[in-house]
Amino acid sequence: MSKLNIAVIGGGNIGSSLAFDCALRGHNVVVVEKDEPSCEQSRARVLETAGYAPLFSPLAKGKKPQDILDNIRWSNELGAISDCAFVVENIPENIELKQALYTRMAEFIAPNAVLAANTSCIPITKLGSFHKTSAQVIGVHFMNPVYLKHTVEVILGLNTSEQTKDRCLEMLAMLGKKAVVVKDGPGFVSNRISHLFMNEAAFAIQDGIAQPADVDAIFKECFGHKMGPLETADLIGVDTVVNSLDVLYQTFQDSKYRVCPLMRSMVDAGHLGRKTGKGFYSY
Repeated sequence: MSKLNIAVIGGGNIGSSLAFDCALRGHNVVVVEKDEPSCEQSRARVLETAGYAPLFSPLAKGKKPQDILDNIRWSNELGAISDCAFVVENIPENIELKQALYTRMAEFIAPNAVLAANTSCIPITKLGSFHKTSAQVIGVHFMNPVYLKHTVEVILGLNTSEQTKDRCLEMLAMLGKKAVVVKDGPGFVSNRISHLFMNEAAFAIQDGIAQPADVDAIFKECFGHKMGPLETADLIGVDTVVNSLDVLYQTFQDSKYRVCPLMRSMVDAGHLGRKTGKGFYSY
């Protein structure tokens, strides 16, 4: 299998997980962060994942963490994406930040590269409008933890070209991923449904109906889900869930997407889930 040069812009929870998965499969990865402290945080996340991944993934068994890290480099210079065929944008769900980034990327990204937006809810067509070549932009929604998820949601913007789609699907196959291709729209399929799921679970806690473990147990033990909705919110980040719901509400103007006040209070308190050590659960 030939190696891909892959850029991951934004090394947070999902970005670091994606970088690890790509490096685990032998590809060359550069993680682009805003500054050196952020690079160090991302490096620590990848090293942590490399330590426990062999317990869950046959692909990781027998591989030393350093062997995986040798395939990754970190940079705080956007120019590091210039030789990458697959560029995954993974910065926070803030449309002003994304607009600034997509405008800047025009200076550095290769003309034939695939620019994959790993956004939660912002329409791909909107993100493409910020880039000089909207045909180059496609949505690729990786699920966390990336190295254990073999299927991704691929979203076609109105201007996404057939060439971009075909090259994207080819590269995803090289990453061991099956693609489910959907049309563009706020939240796509996965988050349009799953964020309602998490939000309503938070309302159940706020209303005193049950404890978080009880809610999650029902969905795991009765419905066979691998994770409950509140465990999922903690994994994603409560702040990310809130930001995504805000995007859905602003776009649809539908009250069903109103954010549960409990989750907004949790964000104000810094109880964001696994990344801060406290969310619906303590870690």
